[in-house]
Amino acid sequence: MKNQLTTLCYIEKDKSYLMLHRITKKNDINHDKWIGVGGHFEHHESPEDCLLREVKEETGLTLKDFKFRAIVTFIADDEPAEYMCLYTSNNFTGELIDCNEGKLEWVPFKKIETLELWQGDKIFLRLLQKEVPFFSLKLVYKNGSLIEKELNPPDLWKKIED
Repeated sequence: MKNQLTTLCYIEKDKSYLMLHRITKKNDINHDKWIGVGGHFEHHESPEDCLLREVKEETGLTLKDFKFRAIVTFIADDEPAEYMCLYTSNNFTGELIDCNEGKLEWVPFKKIETLELWQGDKIFLRLLQKEVPFFSLKLVYKNGSLIEKELNPPDLWKKIED
């Protein structure tokens, strides 16, 4: 089994993020969770190629610019590791389309943590809100529960608690 390379983007408008409620696919590891938009790299894609393609496919939006904010490493049970390039953007054009992976919704920043999120997502979403510089976050899950987390640089943990 090969490691996976993915992208995830949180698109911002009016102090809200565009969130995808993953309710469509039955055998989806993210079923019923709220996440950003993104997906797996295709053959010969760069992270930016994947980001732009996935955002367009899932939302109908075209990003005009974006920020590479973090690399997130997911380890879950006996699955291959997933290395996710995490981005944000607040500069885009186009109109939202229906997404075949779930329901897209603009969610105010203040309401995001009330949604059904992965435990580790709460960590990086807080860091995105604090506008911290680039970071690396390793998240280890066992049976769907977060059992280990490692943040670099480590002093960023103080930002989450503020």
